[in-house]
Amino acid sequence: MTSVGADSPVDGIVATVSIVLSLLVAVWALVAAVRQRPPDRVQFVGLAVLEGALLVLAVLALVAVGGGDRPGEPGAFFGYLVTLVCLPPLAWVLARMEPTRWGSAIVCAVCLVTPVVVVRLQQTWEVLGG
Repeated sequence: MTSVGADSPVDGIVATVSIVLSLLVAVWALVAAVRQRPPDRVQFVGLAVLEGALLVLAVLALVAVGGGDRPGEPGAFFGYLVTLVCLPPLAWVLARMEPTRWGSAIVCAVCLVTPVVVVRLQQTWEVLGG
């Protein structure tokens, strides 16, 4: 059984904004892919803003760890944290390499994975009954 504590640095407004932003970019990219459009400026700007939000989330987590708080599963937590901040740049590079509708599909897929990783990050912060 997992639970996110009320004092978790990865649970709050920044995480919620990251999830919502990621889903909005995913919908935009999906519409572009269905319309057979390559990635556009809105997708790339969305990825950049998403990366900024994820970096803020990562800094909050690292400051909490530096302050003495510890995640329940440190190995998994730091693995998810590194993965999380690498996802938008990876989508950016792959979408730039594939300037077709499949580039938009890549952005959509990565933006659908990002909220899952944020939730897993939250779950690995505080593990109860493990």
